[in-house]
Amino acid sequence: MDFPLIINIIAFVALLILLNRIGNQSWSLSKRVLTGLVIGVLFGLALQTIYGENSPVVKDSISWFNIVGNGYVQLLQMIVMPLVFASILSAVARLHNASSLGKISVLTIGVLLFTTAISALVGVMVTGLFGLSAEGLVQGAQETARLSAIQSNYVGKVADLSTPQLLLSFIPKNPFADMAGANPTSIISVVIFAAFLGVAALQLLKDDKVKGERVLVAIDTLQSWVMKLVRLIMKLTPYGVLALMTKVVAGSNLQDIIKLGGFVVASYLGLAIMFGVHALLLSVNGINPMRFFRKVWPVITFAFTSRSSAASIPLNVETQTRRLGVPESIASFSASFGATIGQNGCAGLYPTMLAVMVAPTVGINPFDPMWIATLVGIVTLSSAGVAGVGGGATFAALIVLPAMGLPVTLVALLISIEPLIDMGRTALNVNGSMTAGSLTSRWLGLTDKVLESDEHAELAHR
Repeated sequence: MDFPLIINIIAFVALLILLNRIGNQSWSLSKRVLTGLVIGVLFGLALQTIYGENSPVVKDSISWFNIVGNGYVQLLQMIVMPLVFASILSAVARLHNASSLGKISVLTIGVLLFTTAISALVGVMVTGLFGLSAEGLVQGAQETARLSAIQSNYVGKVADLSTPQLLLSFIPKNPFADMAGANPTSIISVVIFAAFLGVAALQLLKDDKVKGERVLVAIDTLQSWVMKLVRLIMKLTPYGVLALMTKVVAGSNLQDIIKLGGFVVASYLGLAIMFGVHALLLSVNGINPMRFFRKVWPVITFAFTSRSSAASIPLNVETQTRRLGVPESIASFSASFGATIGQNGCAGLYPTMLAVMVAPTVGINPFDPMWIATLVGIVTLSSAGVAGVGGGATFAALIVLPAMGLPVTLVALLISIEPLIDMGRTALNVNGSMTAGSLTSRWLGLTDKVLESDEHAELAHR
């Protein structure tokens, strides 16, 4: 281990200790996450300035920082399936009638798909506004290797994925395999399995009150136990964000960003417009968007740095229930569905932009109204089942492009800026799921108005 690497590791550990000391328990989670983010950005910039881009020392340092950053993401991934299972099971067992379950599911999925359709239209608009096209993009050695990897990993699976098969994949056949995340649609399968178990518990309560009450107590105990685990992991969020942000800033390549700068700017403009659409939907339904964004900021920050919608589920559920006044039943459904259905960024905006860029290379006018309508329809339908992990956008693009009769080469050509854009896309995905939860809760009249309007409602001290 060389001397500069040792110095970097010591500096990183010192910053973690500093964050622990200045954050302490008197600060809210939001403040500690913001502090971790700022420290991470500054430390990443310092490493870039001292060692330069693509430095072996920086790469080796990041591999050590990943113990904290990726370690935190893995801890969150560890609790995703237990949280989804326990939350949905508990939520259904408390509903007392199946009609509420149907309303929650229909409204939540409806909002997710509606906002995905809007994000597809926004994707067409910003791509046209910037005049982006796939013509002239050069396929180098790195891109060629990326394309062959994509074709071997994805295309075979995607080519066989018809809409009926996609819907069929949601239905669990081995809940234990789904709990282990064996399939891209495992989260939805776990939701369905837990919902059936919850309904079965209610049926048992009707047929045998004593046994039914025992089962409901066991479900309540399981839910409380899992939530204690979730809150234990949540306390590590500021340190995870510091490490992840350091990695993002220190490992970024300015030349690649400049080379494809038009696509980066257009993508982030599209993302900003969609955040505005979410704010408008909230405002129209009587929810203060500024207060909403202040409260969900730690979740958006984590989603941005981790690039994983699925890993954001625990923080998502906690924020909805403890800061936005959304009941646990709705929060659990919207966070779980939002990680795999109707992702506004990964499954809406991104594949649409790629399709509009590729269309002229095969002689298609991407601004023909019928072509746009077809594209929006395919994007919206195919957004069901896009895995809420890094690479989900690639999966979405590889469904949409062949469905529109377009080549998939462009997916590989954007490899160098993929992480930078993926951060914003993931933040939008997660915000979309929290928007869906808040709107569903408001429409069903179940929102805790006191908690929703409480500016100081906080995660850390409850």
